[in-house]
Amino acid sequence: MMRMDRPPSTMPHAIITLTTDFGQGDSYVAQMKGEILRVNPDVRLIDVTHEVPAQDVTRAALILNDIVELFPRGTIHLVVVDPGVGSTRRLVAAEMAGQRFVGPDNGLFGCVAKRHPPTQAVRLDEPRFWRQLPAGSSPSSTFHGRDILAPVAAHISRGVDLGEFGPPLDDALRPTRLPEPVVTPGGIVGEVLWIDAFGNLITNIDGSLLAPIAGRVVIDIAGQRIVGLSKFYAEQPAGALLALIGSHGLLEISVCCRSAAEWLHALAGERVSIEA
Repeated sequence: MMRMDRPPSTMPHAIITLTTDFGQGDSYVAQMKGEILRVNPDVRLIDVTHEVPAQDVTRAALILNDIVELFPRGTIHLVVVDPGVGSTRRLVAAEMAGQRFVGPDNGLFGCVAKRHPPTQAVRLDEPRFWRQLPAGSSPSSTFHGRDILAPVAAHISRGVDLGEFGPPLDDALRPTRLPEPVVTPGGIVGEVLWIDAFGNLITNIDGSLLAPIAGRVVIDIAGQRIVGLSKFYAEQPAGALLALIGSHGLLEISVCCRSAAEWLHALAGERVSIEA
């Protein structure tokens, strides 16, 4: 068992990414960073985003899924989108794709786990790795990100094995709840998953589903019809509605040089139907 009076040496070039729904207007992100740096002042902190829509676990899971393969082995991903904070939902650390993940087990890690099954996953039940508090005090029931998750991520960055933090999980990580497109002989029916900063509508329809019919698809959304797929945004004139397979590998609905969300008055959940 590791002795806390002789902490392990810091892992060289340790990286912790942070993804939250905290926004930038409050001190929450800085509090977490301060706790991490208290434990490991040499770690590199990378902000993925703190603008996840409030309590949107699915959006955070998709963001994490987008970035994981772009970071080096050994990266630690700290994700705090936690509408169940203080409840019986469990806090976990897991190793997947040669990287470590720390956060609440509420679906945040389901997309990554589906592609990269965990090689190790534990509950964060060991208080000696939590925030150091005065005798008799307990972690805040509303800010486990600061009091439990941030210090655990920092200790991992110092080389502590995941097995030190608590017992192995006796079941799978909770899956991410994603709507699946419906594929029929007549076409595909899906929906908008999210809207990016440019107003592009990102759907749940994977580009691989369209490959056999890419040259002859007809897409209906919000009362508008798009014939065929574009290869890039500027392939169509400014203000034109278009569809393409974006960098996520998913079907996007866009308007060249404008916001498709505003142009179509569309929101997440908008129905998208495709026929050949």
